[in-house]
Amino acid sequence: MKQTETLVVGASISGLASAACLGKNGVAYIVIEKQAQVATPWRNHYDRLHLHTNKRISNLPYKKFDSTIPRYPAREQVVAYLENYTKELNIRPVFNTEATSIRKENEYWITETSNETFKSKYLVIATGPFCKPKPVSFKGMETFTGRLMHSSSYKTGKDFKRQNVLVVGFGNSACEIAIDLYEQGANPSMAVRSPVNIIPRDILGIPIVEISLLLSRLPIRVADAVSSPLMRLLFGNIEKLGLTRKPYGAFEEIKKDQSTPVLDIGAVKLIKKGHIRIYPGIDYIEGKTVHFADGRHEDFDAIVAAIGYSTNYADIIDVDKGRFEDLNTNIKKQQYFGKDGLYFCGFWIGPRGQIREIASDAQIIAKDIAKKNILK
Repeated sequence: MKQTETLVVGASISGLASAACLGKNGVAYIVIEKQAQVATPWRNHYDRLHLHTNKRISNLPYKKFDSTIPRYPAREQVVAYLENYTKELNIRPVFNTEATSIRKENEYWITETSNETFKSKYLVIATGPFCKPKPVSFKGMETFTGRLMHSSSYKTGKDFKRQNVLVVGFGNSACEIAIDLYEQGANPSMAVRSPVNIIPRDILGIPIVEISLLLSRLPIRVADAVSSPLMRLLFGNIEKLGLTRKPYGAFEEIKKDQSTPVLDIGAVKLIKKGHIRIYPGIDYIEGKTVHFADGRHEDFDAIVAAIGYSTNYADIIDVDKGRFEDLNTNIKKQQYFGKDGLYFCGFWIGPRGQIREIASDAQIIAKDIAKKNILK
C-alpha cells in the first residue's frame, strides 16, 4: 500500500489544475490516471472541436495560453497546452492506474486501483462530470441499417461525405458536429426533442462569457431579463426554425438544469439557410428510416447521438449519496466541501465557463488542504 498526503484521481484539466495548486501550496500529492497520458478526453474529441470559451478565461493557474494561440484554441492546441502545463508544473501522474474502489477507514481514504492501493489523508476526485457516454437507446434502433454511434466516437465529417446524417441533440457538441458534417460535404439534420437556449459566442467582437462575468453579479432572473431581448434581436424567433425556446433564460438553465446553453458558432445561420434541417425527437427507427414525433420520416445513412455523458464516481466511492447532490452547487456554497478530507474538482457548471470554474475550484481546494495541515 502506497501512502501519500493527498491523492488526486484523474489527470485531465481538473486533475492537473489540482496537482499544480497543491504543489504550489506545499501539499504532497500523487495523481493517478487510468489512461497512458494526460488530457485523454481532449485527445479523443472530434477533430473540429475548439474551446467555446475564450483563452483569457480558460487558463489554468500559473500558466496562460501562448499569445500565438487564437482566441478560441483548437482541440490539439488545448492538448499541447496541457502537456506543457504538466511539464512546467512538474506534475508526474501515475498512468495506467484506474481507481476501482474508494472507502474511508478511520482517518484515511483507501483507494484501490487496477495496480495498487493508495492510502491518503485527503482525496480529490478530478474525473469531471463527463466520465462515460450515456447509452444510446432509440425504439427500433436494432433495425437501423446505417452507422449509429455516440458522439464520443465521432471524429470528422470526412467519414460521412455525401451521406444523410442525423445528429440527435442540440448541445454545443451536437451543433459543432452538424457544422463539421456540412463543411465536410455531408447532409446533416438534427433531431431536437427538448427546448433550448441559444446565445452568441461573441457580441460585437466581445466573448459572451466575458459579458456573462458581469451579468452573473446580478440576480439570475434579472440577468436573464436583461439579456433576453438581445438574444431575440440576434436570433429572431427560433420557433420558426423548428426549435422551442426554454421557458427560462440561460442563467437559470445553468442553475436549474446544470447544463450550458448553446454557444452558437454558426449553426443557426446554417439552419436558416436550409443547410441543416431540424426535426423533433425520434419516435422510432425502422430500417434506415427514422420516424419523428410529428409524423415526418426520413432515410439516413448514419445517426450520431450527441446525448451527453454521465458520471461514474458514485459507483466507486462509498459515501453518503447526498455528497453527490452537493456538487450541483458552487464549491463555495457546498455543504459538504472538504468533509472528511474529500473534495471534488470541476463538477459544477457555472456561467463563467467550466475551465474557469475548475481553476477556481483547484485553488480553493489546495488552500483548504494546506490550511488543515497547518492546523494539525
